[in-house]
Amino acid sequence: MAFLFDSFANWKKYATDNNLSLVQVVLEYEQSQKGRTEQQIWDGLEKAWTVMKEAVVTGLTEDMTSRSGMVNNGAKKVYNHSQTVLAKEFQNLISRALAAKEVNSCMGRVVAAPTAGASGIMPGVLYTLQEIHNVDDKKILEAMLLAAGVALIMEQKASIAGAVGGCQAETGTAAAMGAASIVFCLGGNTDQIFNAVAITVQCMLGLVCDPVAGLVEVPCIVRNASAAAIAFSSAQIGLANVSSVIPVDEVIEAMGEIGASMETRYKETALGGLAATKTGQAIAKKVLIHDIEMLPDEEVK
Repeated sequence: MAFLFDSFANWKKYATDNNLSLVQVVLEYEQSQKGRTEQQIWDGLEKAWTVMKEAVVTGLTEDMTSRSGMVNNGAKKVYNHSQTVLAKEFQNLISRALAAKEVNSCMGRVVAAPTAGASGIMPGVLYTLQEIHNVDDKKILEAMLLAAGVALIMEQKASIAGAVGGCQAETGTAAAMGAASIVFCLGGNTDQIFNAVAITVQCMLGLVCDPVAGLVEVPCIVRNASAAAIAFSSAQIGLANVSSVIPVDEVIEAMGEIGASMETRYKETALGGLAATKTGQAIAKKVLIHDIEMLPDEEVK
């Protein structure tokens, strides 16, 4: 069954030919390829969902200050700010994505969905979706399984790692997973789900990975918030039956081609982009000195 997750076209064809939902196909794949029982799969998803929700709450209630000083309770500042640029729901979405990612940057527990660098997107999306639309937990778990299928294909056709494909690979994949989850939970069909994935990735093509001081903090955290917003906008477009024009498989192939041609300094090396700015370099030097000062004397010699 591994071939099913070489392409979205194969996934759809298998589901149609065997009268299965997209979620059932992923469930079948997990059972046959990973040797897990159905109950083990659902239990694992439930645990992951619990950790996601806990990360959101932790990020909005506890001190989130990183050793570098670049993370300083930004999620709480956004969540509690009196002025909203759209609706309160949008403010909640952004702050929750920030919160879960800040937990990661402050060495807390998160779900790598699909990576730790993008770990704020799915929690922000699913937490807010459930709140707004009263989606039950079972549907959320099914959406997570669907999202896993999306990530499997994107990993095969392109990459989910910033070191391979830039930030488009990490936050782009997570945003696509989020968009697919939203459309699924709101009753969208296969074409609408895949259109939402394609539109999401189109919006994030070429995004570089340029972490300041080599830490997954700046600009990673705010990109999680932006990616969560893109997931909702793409889902809205997909649900309206607006075509992505370029089929989803071709969009992901383009993502892979862009990642392969991207220069090394833009792929998690902290050698280009924001990391190479004057301020970025100053922060990197400050972080390095701070780390050396914290080492025991025998390690410094």
